[in-house]
Amino acid sequence: MASTIQVRIDDELKAKSDSLFRELGTDTTSAIRMFLTQAVAYHGFPFEIRKHTMEYDPFLPMSEEELTAKLEVSRNHVKQGKCKDADKVIQDMRAKYGL
Repeated sequence: MASTIQVRIDDELKAKSDSLFRELGTDTTSAIRMFLTQAVAYHGFPFEIRKHTMEYDPFLPMSEEELTAKLEVSRNHVKQGKCKDADKVIQDMRAKYGL
């Protein structure tokens, strides 16, 4: 026997989730079924649920002075040779981890 769950959600959220799941090769109903299956397997949410606090929010805007100070530190690192080209970092990681 199968049960039905009805949920009211915002039209925009529904459209976005339908589009996302379609791109992933599934549909929203199947995605919800996967979520519920994983929740039962994990005995809880299958992802971390936490409250973002102002203290730990990495997206808080910095003041102009803070940003300028961080940029100056970065410029000094470049002058001192304490940086690597991104392509070199990726190449090193691929070699190290066999990617």
